[in-house]
Amino acid sequence: MESPLEGLRVLDFSRVLAGPFAGRMLSDLGAEVVKLEPPEGDVTRAWGYVRAGLSGYYTQQNAGKQSVCVDLEKPGSTGLVRRLAAKADIVIENFRPNVMARHGLSWKDLSADHPELIMLSISGFGQDGPESHRAAYASVLHAEVGFVARQADQDGRAASDPVLSIADMNAGLHGLVGILAALHLRQRTGRGQHIDIAMHDTMLATDDYANFATDGVPLIRGGGEVWDAPGGPIMIVGDFRMIWKLLVKHHGLTDPTPSAPDLEAKIRGRREAVATFYQSFTDRAGLITALDKVNLAWGDVRSNAEAFTSPTARARGSLSQIDDRCEGTRAVVQSPYHYSDAQSGVRGPAAYRGEHNREVLTRWLDATGEEVDQLAQAGVLAAEGRG
Repeated sequence: MESPLEGLRVLDFSRVLAGPFAGRMLSDLGAEVVKLEPPEGDVTRAWGYVRAGLSGYYTQQNAGKQSVCVDLEKPGSTGLVRRLAAKADIVIENFRPNVMARHGLSWKDLSADHPELIMLSISGFGQDGPESHRAAYASVLHAEVGFVARQADQDGRAASDPVLSIADMNAGLHGLVGILAALHLRQRTGRGQHIDIAMHDTMLATDDYANFATDGVPLIRGGGEVWDAPGGPIMIVGDFRMIWKLLVKHHGLTDPTPSAPDLEAKIRGRREAVATFYQSFTDRAGLITALDKVNLAWGDVRSNAEAFTSPTARARGSLSQIDDRCEGTRAVVQSPYHYSDAQSGVRGPAAYRGEHNREVLTRWLDATGEEVDQLAQAGVLAAEGRG
């Protein structure tokens, strides 16, 4: 079977997470993705467990990509990179605005060479505007858009950052959507596009509670709640009033405070009754049967590691084994795309810095071996000595 994006070439300048994640998904969908790194490499090469010189974090976001290592401070480097960009369908970068321009690699520069090019620029606050040059990491955006304060208020706890780079992942996914839409538009017009994705915008755009803020009304929290239960905590989803009515109707719960003096006492009494009901079962299977009987959605509160051993994770292949570069395999999280008549998924191991210098320059630019050697001798190309 073919891959959906087979034949597309991507030059990925990005680092850490938002851009690399978008590039990894393009690779999984069949595009040829070349990661362009500086001599020191992406900082995430040192994050997480390192095996055979490759870290777990770097591997997760960059598996399946090729690596070309270029020192943009060396004379001749800009010309080389512009030649590569002219052969690409897509360029991804997530530097602060004007970093690419300082090296002669702005959208204006690259599109002049290649009018059909699609370029994705991910930044914290957009390419222009009053805060465009601020340093921005996911945590900064979590705070700026109200997420951290809102969660602290709802939980009644001190403000803290979630253990998940939501702003980066949102930006990467929205960047991916932008790229695919631009590819479709290019088929009709023959023109490329510069896609300006701000992490700030993506957080606001994907906030399903934003309507409370825009309407100026108090937030009403929905979603799930964790309860104690046989076998460990369980997540049960639904408005408590609806849950109470279902349990009264189908499982015979009675109101413990029918003549409570105030609403708060009545709610407290009903919650205590529900908690007692959940813990009254001799085993977890009995509770789940009772919940399923009234169509209440529930979830096991699993650890991160346990999530990958669930029946669904196993059945859908949520983990894939790739070459660990030391005669073994390494698990990486698989991309979630399942097609009826096409293939997708991680396409190979993570690369060492500059591992594919010669291969990519030969294939993309028809460079001779002598030219590649000269670029290496001049310090334009670098590699970590593994290929």
